[in-house]
Amino acid sequence: MSKKPSQSKHRLRSTEWFGRHDRDGLVHRSWMKNQGIPHDQFDGRPVIGICNTWSQATPCNAHFRELAQHVRDGVLDAGGFPIEFPVMSLGETLMRPTTMLFRNQVAMDVEESIRANPFDGIVLLMGCDKTTPALLMGAASCDLPTIGVSGGPMLNGKFRGEDIGSGTHVWKFTEMLKTGAMDEADMVDAESCMSRSAGHCMTMGTASTMASMVEALGMGLPTNAAIPAVDSRRRVLSRMAGRRIVAMVHEDLRMSKILTRDAFENAIMVNGAIGGSTNAVVHLLAVAGRIGVTLTLDDWDRLGREMPCLVNLMPSGKYLMEDFYYAGGLPVVIREIGKYIHKQALTVNGRTIWDNVKDAVNYNEAVITPVSKPFKPHGGITVLRGNLAPRGAVLKPSAATPKLMRHKGRAVVFEDIDDLHRRIDDPQLDVDADSILVLKNCGPKGYPGFPEVGNFALPAKLLKKGVTDMVRISDARMSGTAYGTVVLHTAPEAAAGGPLALVRNGDLIELDVAKRKLLLHVSEQELARRRRQWKASKPHSDRGWVKLYCDTVLQADEGVDLDFLVGRSGAKVGRESH
Repeated sequence: MSKKPSQSKHRLRSTEWFGRHDRDGLVHRSWMKNQGIPHDQFDGRPVIGICNTWSQATPCNAHFRELAQHVRDGVLDAGGFPIEFPVMSLGETLMRPTTMLFRNQVAMDVEESIRANPFDGIVLLMGCDKTTPALLMGAASCDLPTIGVSGGPMLNGKFRGEDIGSGTHVWKFTEMLKTGAMDEADMVDAESCMSRSAGHCMTMGTASTMASMVEALGMGLPTNAAIPAVDSRRRVLSRMAGRRIVAMVHEDLRMSKILTRDAFENAIMVNGAIGGSTNAVVHLLAVAGRIGVTLTLDDWDRLGREMPCLVNLMPSGKYLMEDFYYAGGLPVVIREIGKYIHKQALTVNGRTIWDNVKDAVNYNEAVITPVSKPFKPHGGITVLRGNLAPRGAVLKPSAATPKLMRHKGRAVVFEDIDDLHRRIDDPQLDVDADSILVLKNCGPKGYPGFPEVGNFALPAKLLKKGVTDMVRISDARMSGTAYGTVVLHTAPEAAAGGPLALVRNGDLIELDVAKRKLLLHVSEQELARRRRQWKASKPHSDRGWVKLYCDTVLQADEGVDLDFLVGRSGAKVGRESH
């Protein structure tokens, strides 16, 4: 039996559409009825918007039609009125120049779709990398009762008797192709073996990391992060989310009550414990900005500095997300780091995060190690500063080579991605194993869109000599599935006139991760001379989204949101349209 509005703590927004007895109420109800909706659906029950990022162009999310149906069933079970709506979908594998160019556009799409329609609560269906932060950002700006449902990872890849990880083995196979250790026929065979079910990357890449962040923030039900996409329990979780959002509406449990400072600190610590993607830094900064919580790079460094990595997953380790789920999933990790977290942080099921995880059982300590014997001593994101990155840069220690964490080398500079592609495999390139590779103009404004090119491949001639890692510095991002001693998100970026723009071939650069230093050993006088000679690049576009983006995008240390979108606007009901 459905709950009545009197049981809610507040007047439902949807009443302004469906509860009216005038011309406009007739219009709103009548046209909805052409979908076969019975009149009693308009009797004052909570209207739940199901925000769906389904698209065949986003393979990670291609099973979302089915998940949406299970959410819908759950909403109906609880006496709600489900209405599914689409927003632009962002797929890492096809979109050019980068999905990050469109994350904020999707966030605007979500925000305005929620505000313009008769929704009392929202279920967010998200999977591929940028769909998760985009949907959270847009929904946070509206601040209605909201719950996140991730699509889940693919099954483990299987290739010639070995487990292979999506993304991670792309970089490995590509390098093997360059050195002749793999031919094109092998590559084609591996493609099918790597992606063998619905779902997002099954490594601890950005998609898995952000699904974990949803759970760690309290925005998803327990076990949201790791249930495989094709496991029937993913469908059950979707249905339970549909039931729960109706109760959240009656309780008026809004996002701002869950996304507190404590919740973001918990998520940062969890990111360290799982060896999560560097991309979580930018995304959580942006979500925090939308909900009104002050979060900075210093918080990432402070909270992640001593956090051990407990999860032995690719790209930092051996196993994959399917194994992680069978071992107990994220609840085990959160329980294991219980002495660090804010245990009273509220979650969408109405319980505290500690209540949700305190009885979690670890079924495989090879996959999830105890905090007393961690997989790696440091899992957090390191924030570097110095005259090369005055506003910060980030590095993922768990994916880096220990001997390179303190290194000096001469710069080998690539002015942009096209310059890199032209020269990186040139046999005449003046480079050796001790060099530091520098890539410019791949930040938010420079590319445009802040692409995942920071983990660019090493020079072919060094790969053939057995070199497996080098220090790489850029203003770009990298895929969460990647590995290496890679300095990313250097701020300000080169295209904005940051110091990275001034680096030249042969300059001495010093990296000291323990001391959080990134230094360019060039005198201030010489840098001033170079700055006077520097000229900004021409705009990428004089119209449309790209122009709006480039004109208003913030830098990496601020979350790369558009400057006018930071903050909450709420979900005030607008004027009638007739």
